[in-house]
Amino acid sequence: MMKRIHTLLGIQSFVAILVSINRLSSLTLGYVAENEFLRWVDLNNMLILPMISLIAFYFLKKTIEYNLPQREGKTHFAINLTFIIGIYLLAAGYGNHEVTNYLHQRFCLEDFSGDICRIIIFNDDEFSHWVFFAGFIMMNAALLFLQNLFPHQGELSKTDIALLIFNSLFLGAGIFANLGFEEIGLDLYVVMLLALLSVYFLWKKGKQPLFIYYTSANWLGLIASFVAQIFR
Repeated sequence: MMKRIHTLLGIQSFVAILVSINRLSSLTLGYVAENEFLRWVDLNNMLILPMISLIAFYFLKKTIEYNLPQREGKTHFAINLTFIIGIYLLAAGYGNHEVTNYLHQRFCLEDFSGDICRIIIFNDDEFSHWVFFAGFIMMNAALLFLQNLFPHQGELSKTDIALLIFNSLFLGAGIFANLGFEEIGLDLYVVMLLALLSVYFLWKKGKQPLFIYYTSANWLGLIASFVAQIFR
């Protein structure tokens, strides 16, 4: 089981690297088609990279859920429903944000006085963020609650813990990239909520794979971001 968990978290780390390349480099700024409906950076962020990440998260979820009596219980059903709703909201937020962000950057940076730009900017900067973060919280919290419902059998080796922390560095770096150099907004409270939830489970239930992974990633990302904000 741990080998599969490390592999799936490794895929998430690889996706985090691709997201950084997609966002920060000029390699994907070209248009997808002649009608210029989207750039590759927007399409990658909306469809390709999130899909890879969500498939890995689904396999991670199925890996955690081994056969126990609680597998058919109401708690498991509620967590699964939360996970599904979270995926839907995450996808809806991604779709709304990437399209309106592209339109915002292309048409509404200089003259944003008209109604069209007002609506585009609201969807880009406000509404899409609310929907995305609602889904992000629900999906990741569901995984933590699943780990609590289906605890890992046996003790983790030092190698397992080291690999979990290593993979968490990439998620932590993504948190740092989003919080460390920009004006902090709703995303700070989202990360703090998940950080508190993960450290609570780690304190209450002990060394479980996802508790270690999320606690390390969220707190390292938060601490690095606060340091960067102080010296901005």
